Amino acid sequence: MSLSDLGSSALALVREHHAWAGPICFVLAFLESLAFVSLIVPSAVLLIGIGGLVPLSNISFVEIWGGTALGAILGDWLSYWIGHRFEHRISGLWPFTRYPEMLEKTHRFFERWGVLGVFGGRFLGPLRATIPLVAGMGGMPMLRFQIANVTSALLWAAGLLFPGAFGVAWLKGE
Repeated sequence: MSLSDLGSSALALVREHHAWAGPICFVLAFLESLAFVSLIVPSAVLLIGIGGLVPLSNISFVEIWGGTALGAILGDWLSYWIGHRFEHRISGLWPFTRYPEMLEKTHRFFERWGVLGVFGGRFLGPLRATIPLVAGMGGMPMLRFQIANVTSALLWAAGLLFPGAFGVAWLKGE
């Protein structure tokens, strides 16, 4: 089964079983925000698609927004914890053994921007996968990390879901 097939199946599941929309968005956002996994799971595209189902069904925008934001928050928190717990041993793991410049570039970005980098990194695909990890490795205080994590996750989730959820209705003149 290809990623395209999995994506189509996820959208069909949400379309047919509205009660699963929030939990599915949670899982997709968690995977999109989790270090390493986010590099191979294209969840953002699926979340945009789920947003587009809102005006076509009885899916609650607030429910999918909450599930998406919470999944993103917990995915980044776990990535931060992994970075804090394992520190520089992470550089010996895939994909950093194959692409060491990925970790180096993220580290430079984090050193330059700090908490603003954690916030902004959420909106930049390659950094979304690594910035929480580097923040944990760099010893960023948990409270500062969580403020950036939570606020960026709420905006990121809305930014992914809003165009589909309300753009379709706007285009239809509703």
